[in-house]
Amino acid sequence: MSQATHPRDVLFAGERPFPALPAVDHYAGSEKLMRKALALQQELGAVFDITCDCEDGARAGAEEEHARMVVEVVNSADNRHGRVGVRIHDITHPHWRADLALMVPAAGARLAFVTLPKVRSAADAAEQIGELRRVEQAAGLKRPLPVHVLIETHGALREVWDIAALDGVESLDFGLMDFVSGHHGAIPGAAMKSPGQFEHPLVVRAKTEIAAAALANGVVPSHNVTTELKDIDYIRHDAERARREFGFLRMWSIHPNQILPIVEAMRPDFSEVEAAAAILLAAQDAAWGPIQHAGKLHDRASYRYYWELLERARNTGMTLPAEAGARFFAA
Repeated sequence: MSQATHPRDVLFAGERPFPALPAVDHYAGSEKLMRKALALQQELGAVFDITCDCEDGARAGAEEEHARMVVEVVNSADNRHGRVGVRIHDITHPHWRADLALMVPAAGARLAFVTLPKVRSAADAAEQIGELRRVEQAAGLKRPLPVHVLIETHGALREVWDIAALDGVESLDFGLMDFVSGHHGAIPGAAMKSPGQFEHPLVVRAKTEIAAAALANGVVPSHNVTTELKDIDYIRHDAERARREFGFLRMWSIHPNQILPIVEAMRPDFSEVEAAAAILLAAQDAAWGPIQHAGKLHDRASYRYYWELLERARNTGMTLPAEAGARFFAA
């Protein structure tokens, strides 16, 4: 085995690598906000994704017009990083199939993912994924689009492990507002914001179950939005709790002010990034056999951890140690 073998090629042989997604999924519902988000993405780099919202963003009766506008945004020259996805209508809405039929053939080659809202079961998610695959095949797309699934109903939470195991699912997203509303007042409105969203037992149960199901199935758990739009410390603290206490690796934003605080909260500690780089460089030099670093033994089990940490650091815009960046991310 060559010493130059890349970590992606040796550490995950025979299995799917864990998705390396930006730490923020930024939602935009109107063309103005989509264009503004694209401009910010050009400025900051691909440290956040953009989701063009065809569910809540589209006016009733204007679904087709909205979907065609999204196609123009996704295909525009402003989409420089290829990190723009779309949320379609839920399975109970009469336009969800038309969403796919309109957008996938026209923009599928440039879409980063498709998000499915308000699924009620694994069967709902499987039906929509099946239709997505049919449309992709008919359109002659060369790659299946990754799927993100919103867990915001009782049925989806009950079957979250089955949903996470569906082929093509890349992210499980928690929809806090709809989840709380679905409890008919049994969960107080205070649980839609902090600190209640991290303390109410029914919400805590949902978050931990979603994160556990996602991580066990090689899927990224994505945390709900914070309702705070201006207080940067408040936003950062919400993201830190989501990351450190509940294991979420990604979080939604609904306002540009939220993006950087979330990115900063999701970043690994720089000292651990430095250690990860040193360990992986030594491991590659040793053809991925066991090594000692700082008096500790490391092998492929720890290499996987440090490789994914290094990818998270890169995806949150951290400056990597120069040699690690050159060896692992030059392409």
